[in-house]
Amino acid sequence: MTQVRFALFAGLLGLALAGSSRAENQKPLNVLFIAVDDLRPELGCYGHPVVKTPNIDRLASQGTLFTRAYCQQAVCNPSRASLMTALRPESTGVMDLPTYFRDKRPNAVTVAQHFKENGYHSQGIGKIYHTGHGNKDDALSWSVREKFKRASRFGPEGRKLLARLRREAKAKGIDLKDPRINPRGLPWEAPDVADELLTDGDFCERAIKILREHKDEPFFLAVGFLNPHLPFVAPKKYWDLYDPEKIELADNPHPPKGSPKVAHTSWGELRKYYGMPKKGPLSEEQARTAIHGYWAATSYVDALVGRLLNELDRLGLRDDTVVILWGDHGWQLGEHGFWCKHTNYEVAARVPLIISVPGQKNAGAKSDALVEFVDVFPTLSDVCGLSTPEGLEGVSFRPLLDDPNRSWKKAAFHLYPRNIKGKGRCLGRAIRTDRYRLVEWRMLKDRKLVGRELYDLENDPDENTNLAKRPELAPVVAQLSGELKAGWRDALPE
Repeated sequence: MTQVRFALFAGLLGLALAGSSRAENQKPLNVLFIAVDDLRPELGCYGHPVVKTPNIDRLASQGTLFTRAYCQQAVCNPSRASLMTALRPESTGVMDLPTYFRDKRPNAVTVAQHFKENGYHSQGIGKIYHTGHGNKDDALSWSVREKFKRASRFGPEGRKLLARLRREAKAKGIDLKDPRINPRGLPWEAPDVADELLTDGDFCERAIKILREHKDEPFFLAVGFLNPHLPFVAPKKYWDLYDPEKIELADNPHPPKGSPKVAHTSWGELRKYYGMPKKGPLSEEQARTAIHGYWAATSYVDALVGRLLNELDRLGLRDDTVVILWGDHGWQLGEHGFWCKHTNYEVAARVPLIISVPGQKNAGAKSDALVEFVDVFPTLSDVCGLSTPEGLEGVSFRPLLDDPNRSWKKAAFHLYPRNIKGKGRCLGRAIRTDRYRLVEWRMLKDRKLVGRELYDLENDPDENTNLAKRPELAPVVAQLSGELKAGWRDALPE
């Protein structure tokens, strides 16, 4: 029944939109596909009172901003594999950093590959797929793959320290190719250098060059910025945008009351950087500097987004180009005492998602509809007038561009795996509805329930109290548990 309903919905949607599809005699729409690593929706256009992002704000004023968009798993590789293929982590088989999605799903079609196969020049610059930890880029996605020596991730001080740490590690016999133990260097730096002398600025310059080279043919250009992923390295002028004395720390620096330990993170990613504590919390000074660095890195990327948008305008391409910007997952900045991603909490799973389509109605609107990363691929195909491959696990949210307030999905779904010492692999599967988030932690080997969380985001938006064991909420838990078991097909728009 659910499959029939999904097919019926897709068919009716296609008929409804056929009249407004881009005419065959019109020039195909280009796609500028901007991925920002570890970017949480802490931006001016999302209502943040301090973070300065005038260029992303400009993009939002020209398109639709989704206030409740969710990734499928809050860590780079699974999230990106899911978005690019429109398949959920259970279907891609990707729930960690090393797994290459084609080792699990060799015949999967990616959004970039789909555009390439429909006559587009498809090219990626920067981080689109997760290529660290033994993983690799996807050759089938691109018309051409350019190899180049990229600019440094660090400024002069950071490069000097990292070189010393690597020499010392090598002398101790440490494998410098092992990301689990190799030196990471400074967690943040504010070098007084030009934008293009750091990695993301270099990526931007190369992306502009590609735009100029392919302006006369339909293109799918994916640009992936590394910031604000650790290390937070941005030119000093972006650090100078913020007064560290006025930076406020998270007001909920403790795990949610009553939450199971399996749901927590020890934020080992940050602890690997130079000077960070191996155990225990950051000092107040470290926490404030971390937030400062994250904001500076965000403003740095914003400036680069502005350069890309300005180049589209200069080349006369803006009226023929769909621009989409997304962050691959959220990032904890001390909330619940956590840093980094790696949880199922709102601050880790919720993402920024903005799309601007030439000629769309209600430009500048915000939509509170629940949307997911698996919806991006079918949406881009839809707005560009391409057919959508069969078997995708998302749905086009194009109707929301014309009517941002219309009824939409009943829920979004995401997950996060854990290893429980001495017990084995565990999976936390989450459902996020208009009001609640329910997470069920079950052992993979026997499906035994080892933890459950329920948060009322209407009354407790920061998820500070787990309500799962409240007797009066047992009916809510039972209903959401049933919806979680039923899965995403039963949550599709009516």
